[in-house]
Amino acid sequence: MQTVKNELLGALAAELEALHPGAGARAAFEQPKIAAHGDLAITAALQLAKPLGQNPRAIAQTLVERLQVQPAFQQWVGALEIAGPGFINLRLLPRAKQQVVREVLAAGDRYGYRPPNGQRVLVEFVSANPTGPLHVGHGRQAALGDAICNLFETQGWQVHREFYYNDAGAQIDNLTRSVQARARGLKPGDPGWPENAYNGDYIQDIADDFLARKTVVADDRTFTASGDVEDWDGIRQFAVAYLRREQDLDLKAFAVRFDQYYLESSLYTSGRVAQTVQRLIDAGKTYEKDGALWLRTTEYGDDKDRVMRKSDGSYTYFVPDVAYHITKWERGFTKVINIQGTDHHGTIARVRAGLQAVGLGIPPGYPDYVLHTMVRVVRGGQEVKISKRAGSYVTLRDLIEWTSKDAVRFFLLSRKPDTEYTFDVDLAIQQNNDNPVYYVQYAHARICSVLAQWRAQGGDPATLADVDLAPLDTPAAQALMLQLARYPEVLTAAAADFAPHDITFYLRELAAAYHSYYDAERILVDDEATRRARLALVAATAQVLRSGLRVLGVSAPESM
Repeated sequence: MQTVKNELLGALAAELEALHPGAGARAAFEQPKIAAHGDLAITAALQLAKPLGQNPRAIAQTLVERLQVQPAFQQWVGALEIAGPGFINLRLLPRAKQQVVREVLAAGDRYGYRPPNGQRVLVEFVSANPTGPLHVGHGRQAALGDAICNLFETQGWQVHREFYYNDAGAQIDNLTRSVQARARGLKPGDPGWPENAYNGDYIQDIADDFLARKTVVADDRTFTASGDVEDWDGIRQFAVAYLRREQDLDLKAFAVRFDQYYLESSLYTSGRVAQTVQRLIDAGKTYEKDGALWLRTTEYGDDKDRVMRKSDGSYTYFVPDVAYHITKWERGFTKVINIQGTDHHGTIARVRAGLQAVGLGIPPGYPDYVLHTMVRVVRGGQEVKISKRAGSYVTLRDLIEWTSKDAVRFFLLSRKPDTEYTFDVDLAIQQNNDNPVYYVQYAHARICSVLAQWRAQGGDPATLADVDLAPLDTPAAQALMLQLARYPEVLTAAAADFAPHDITFYLRELAAAYHSYYDAERILVDDEATRRARLALVAATAQVLRSGLRVLGVSAPESM
């Protein structure tokens, strides 16, 4: 139906331009809030009332009269109705809605996708410190980041997935100290157990393998342990490599991949942190006070200036962040999206201030941020807070093992990122309509079962692309086709708003429309023309369900 809408939009733009120069560029259709009001709506009359100095209903009447003689409207529109203060509701003819079936079957898994636009975007997500297994908050971030990457790919962007490893600083020192203590035979609660140490059982596993002089192979490094409990640097490198491998396994279980792992330590060894600080000093954006070096972030909207270099000579944590984002800009990524927890909210203003202050022409809103809240896990009606393996939190792998990769992804994407979310383990394993991922996947499997029956009778899916769709004129069929027609616009809006949760809502609505259609009309009827038209419709529905689930990183099973 995209072709139909484009033809209608072109005709609408021409008439609006004739009524008021410049108005044609703002031509648009809206979706009526109540389906009974029509298939599409035009609000232009209300917007033109002031510049034309006329009553909006009078403008609407003039616009309706002009649109009724447009060939595109004569071909595709059954009725134009004025409502309220000046809304125009369109009722499309059945043949207009039926076009979407041909479009979906012709485009296949590219339906709704836009052609390459020549632009690149870098999406940074997960970026967990290598100090322990990934927790469910990291899982929410992984699901968000991967789905946002997929959404941008549907819009023609070339996407670069990046994981920033904080492999330097106090937390890595705590990790090293924890492993060293375990290697010496200490455990949590013993005299001499380090303050702020990591207490999970995984620390003992790292210590045991270090003492055994094992070799660890991660995606980006290989390291062999010396077995010497006094080898501080060796313990540090082994522990980081060990947890890199563990996190690799977590991400592999979640079907998340990255194009690049960027190490915080490289910003220091390459001199980029020092270079960034010098750039800011040279730009006159710093001053010294109380033995510390300060950045004038208030010049860029921050509520107070920020310390860059403390009196002991160490840098505050936002300084390497500024240096890191300069590398993103210098690598040619003028569009950058960071997926982070809401605890990073305070760093946004100072990072952006530092980026503007270096004088490289980086715009004020760079980078974009998507902030997410943490996740509560409920099992058996009780909140689960601790994993024996991790010591203080539920891990991502725990959640996957208790439910499934598909359930975890769909559930973690089913709410806006900045809203609190409670993951109900018991709901995630139910096989009924209360479980949203099951509900959507079952719709796909149900269609595949119908198509399999037809193929067993000698049917060929390749012949459905050119069938006569005239029999698809019932209310249930038309409602389903209107849902299919929404998909391209849903993709575009979800990408623009960094909102993969919109895809979960859409898929649930599409699945509901299909289940209603299935209950209303038998598909494998005796009449050949009707059967083939209905098969084409459900085949198109299966295709869009698959495509939407793929954006979320969720499978589309053919049987359940």
